[in-house]
Amino acid sequence: MSKRPPRQRAEPAPREQKPPRPRRDPSALLLPESLEARLDAGHPWVYRDHIPARFSARGGDFVAVECGRFHGWAIWDEESPIALRVFSRKQRPDAAWVKARVDEAWALRKRLLPPQTDAFRLLFGEGDQLPGIVVDVYAGFAVVVSYASALGRVVAWVAEALAEHPEIRGVCERVTRRKERTSSLRLLGGEPPPEVALIEEYGLRYEVDFEAGQKTGLFLDHRENRHYLRQLASGKRVLNLFSYTGAFSVSCVAGGASHVTSVDIAAPAIEAAGRNVAHNALPAELHEGVAADVFEFLESAKARGRKWDLVIADPPSFASSRAELFGALRAYKKLHTAALSVLEPGGLYAGASCTSQVSPDAFRQTLAEGAARAQRRLTVVHEVAHAPDHPYAAGHLEGRYLKFVLCRALPFA
Repeated sequence: MSKRPPRQRAEPAPREQKPPRPRRDPSALLLPESLEARLDAGHPWVYRDHIPARFSARGGDFVAVECGRFHGWAIWDEESPIALRVFSRKQRPDAAWVKARVDEAWALRKRLLPPQTDAFRLLFGEGDQLPGIVVDVYAGFAVVVSYASALGRVVAWVAEALAEHPEIRGVCERVTRRKERTSSLRLLGGEPPPEVALIEEYGLRYEVDFEAGQKTGLFLDHRENRHYLRQLASGKRVLNLFSYTGAFSVSCVAGGASHVTSVDIAAPAIEAAGRNVAHNALPAELHEGVAADVFEFLESAKARGRKWDLVIADPPSFASSRAELFGALRAYKKLHTAALSVLEPGGLYAGASCTSQVSPDAFRQTLAEGAARAQRRLTVVHEVAHAPDHPYAAGHLEGRYLKFVLCRALPFA
C-alpha cells in the first residue's frame, strides 16, 4: 500500500499587532497599563512601585499623568507610599478649582445635615475630590487635617475657600507628630478656636478638645449610629466599651436607658464623659465611668456575673497597615467573645471597626467566630457605614472604612 503524503500544517496567521494608543499629552507621566481600569473608574492613588524609576518632581507639584484612556493631574509626594494622588481629569488644579470643590461639598452638607446639629465633616478627602485632606466643622470652627506634607499648598487654598463662608468663624490645621504622639493647632485664618468647645448633635451637647482630642475632637462618623442606638436604649442597661468621652453613653442615657457604664483606659476621657452627661442635664446616677483596660474589665465582669442588655464595642484601629491585618482579626474575635459573655440572652451587641484594612465581610466573619467561641447564636439586624457627610468615591472602596453592625445574641438552641 502506498503511504499517504504527510499533511501540510497551515502556518498560523500572524497576530495583528495593535497600534499603540496615541499619547494625548506627550509631556505627561506615562503609567503602567495595568492601572488603567482602576484609574478610569476613579481610584485616586498610585503607589510608588508603579512610578517609572527615572521620574522625579518637586514634592507638592501637580503632574500630568496618562494611562491608556485615562488622563489627569495628580500631586506628587516624595515621602508617602502613595506617590501620586489624582485630583482632576479636566485641568491642573489651582485655587479657583479647589474653591469649587469646597463649595460643592458645602452644598451637599447643607442637604444632609440633621436638625439641631452644628458638627459635621465638610471635606472627606477622596470622596470630595480633594484626596488626603479632611475638614471637620465644630460650631463654626473648621479643623483641617492633611495626610501628606506635599499637600501644603492645597491646604492653604482650602483655608482661603473656607474663609469666604460666613458660617466659618475660624480655620485651623491640626498638625500631628506621629513619632512624638503629640499634636498642635496652627491658625490658618479667622478666630482661634477655644481650647474646649461645646457642639450640638441632634440636640445633645458634647465637649470637643481641638488639640488633645482623638481625630479632630469627636468621632463624627458615628453620629447617625449614636442617634440610632438612642432610639433603642429605653429601659436597657448599657455597656459602652472604648467609650472615649462618652458620646454613645450620653445618647443612650438621653434615650431612656436605665443605666449606662462607660469603660475606657484613659481617665481624662472618662472624666469628660461625666462632664458630657452634666452638659445635657442628665441624672448623674444613671452613668458610671470606669477607667480600666477593656479586656480586664470584661474578664472581671464575667467572673462577677454582671450582665447588660446592650453592649457597644467601638475600639480604636487594630491595624494601620496590611501587615497588621492578621493581628487585628484576632483582636476583634477576642473582643467579640469577651463582650458577648456579659450580654443578657436576647440582648443587642453593637460591634464597630474603624480599621480600613478589615473589609466588611472580614469583620462580619470575626463576629461569627467570636460568637461561636462565646456559644452565642448571632443574627445581624442592622448594618451601616459612616454618616452621610462622609461620602466615598464609588471607585475608591478604601474610603468606606467604618463598619457598624448591630446583632441580637441568643444562646445555642
